Amino acid sequence: MTQSMTAFARTEASLEALGITLELRSVNHRYLDISMRLPEELREVEQALRNILSKKLGRGKVELNIRLQINSGVEDNHRLQINTVLVEQLFNACDIIHQHIPEADKVNPLEVLKWPGVMLTQAVDTKALQQVVMNSLDVVLEELVANRKREGEKLALLLIERCDEMEKIVSQVEKIMPTIMQTRKQKILDRLAEFEVEHDDKRIEQEMVLLAQKMDVSEETDRLITHLSEVRDVLKQNKPIGRRLDFLMQELNREANTLGSKSIDTETTSASVNLKVLIEQMREQVQNIE
Repeated sequence: MTQSMTAFARTEASLEALGITLELRSVNHRYLDISMRLPEELREVEQALRNILSKKLGRGKVELNIRLQINSGVEDNHRLQINTVLVEQLFNACDIIHQHIPEADKVNPLEVLKWPGVMLTQAVDTKALQQVVMNSLDVVLEELVANRKREGEKLALLLIERCDEMEKIVSQVEKIMPTIMQTRKQKILDRLAEFEVEHDDKRIEQEMVLLAQKMDVSEETDRLITHLSEVRDVLKQNKPIGRRLDFLMQELNREANTLGSKSIDTETTSASVNLKVLIEQMREQVQNIE
């Protein structure tokens, strides 16, 4: 099933008086790139969290953000406290910096509160917290994957629509090529008649054969149809398909360019341009597919 790499999911959980928020977002990327913003209490299970994400996601730039907060109306022994020893150490370090760099900006107290270990929570069972987070990650990851699948289904429909349009254009080119050849031959004969010179019919036929070989686009149209059929087959596969589709877009574009270079008629030139427009539209959508 086609999956998009762009999605967002969010869930909340709680452990006694502690509120836990998990946000998971992903965007397109060549490989799987996972980044995390975690409180210090969860650093111990960071690798385990990465492993869970890696098993479900194939590609994309994925960001996991986990926040802890004390719920309102709780008892004082559950409220956040400040690690004054660490704050004093940070203050002394900043004072030393200002002695050497007087123009350095003063430290914002709110930024100090974000420093790891400055804010302390009392009566928090770290192991229980880690287990709650692991379970919550399964929930938010399932939602993210579902969102990626829904978005992927829409992208697949768009690609199939473009494939249908391209197949119609290719079919039209194949249909008009004999007429174009006949018209070209007649123009040559009419031009010779204007000059009122004798011509060798056998030589004319030889020249027409050479011209037909130069104008022959059957190889290009056959390859276009083959690649479009491959795109449809790839969209049915239940695995990451983005890279394969990107390669097929390159092949389609190559054949469309060759078709345009062989064109000696406005209709085939227009067909080549229209094909390249559709291919570019497909390429943009493919960049978001896992």
